[in-house]
Amino acid sequence: MNVINWRYETWVREFEAERERRGAVGDPLWSLGAALDPALVRSLRKFQVGEDGDGSALIGKAERAGDPVYAGAVRLFVAEEQNHARMLALLLAAGGAGTLSGHWSDAVFVRLRRLMGLRMELLVLMVAEVAALRYYRAVRDGAADPLASEVAGRILADEERHVPFHCRRLREGFAGLPAPARRAVAGGWRILLAGAAALVAVDHGPALRHLGVRRRAFVAETVRLSAPLAASFTSAPARTPTGV
Repeated sequence: MNVINWRYETWVREFEAERERRGAVGDPLWSLGAALDPALVRSLRKFQVGEDGDGSALIGKAERAGDPVYAGAVRLFVAEEQNHARMLALLLAAGGAGTLSGHWSDAVFVRLRRLMGLRMELLVLMVAEVAALRYYRAVRDGAADPLASEVAGRILADEERHVPFHCRRLREGFAGLPAPARRAVAGGWRILLAGAAALVAVDHGPALRHLGVRRRAFVAETVRLSAPLAASFTSAPARTPTGV
């Protein structure tokens, strides 16, 4: 089943089920502590800032869009992002490190998103989400510390669900545009993602090297994801099966 075609009621149930599962499983064992390389600490601090925030701007735009079910799903999505920030803060604390009060890269993304409507905010948000897919996979697979690997794996699993959720809404948002305009949106978004991936590769290069990922490979693998994703949210909407 293509989850991009799920109705928002299904997405609400999915987010709620994940919240229940998360509560049943409980947190990682923070008391075990974490041995974090200094380069990884600096990198995780920046991602923690990016995951933090109350999501009020996005929630407000979702509510103004007029679909209360979608708005409810967005609130659940924001709660998951806030949980990522919480876990990263606790991981850093387990490694004897604190968090940052802010970072310029996050400030730029937030400013861009808040200046735009829902569609454009989601496009910018998707850039961060897709870059995060490759980053958290690198931490999950390359971190020598078990706690860091577990936290990254949990966040990665959430991000893999978030991307199709946003693709669903974006496809609806661009459905009324003619095909050439949708292709232009897809091309522009792919360029933006490539630029963001290059920025992450430079800014987090020492951490990626520690995790066994070359900067060029990080950019190439992130960009490789862009074509099918851009096609998924700029193609004509498929008819949603009854009961999905």
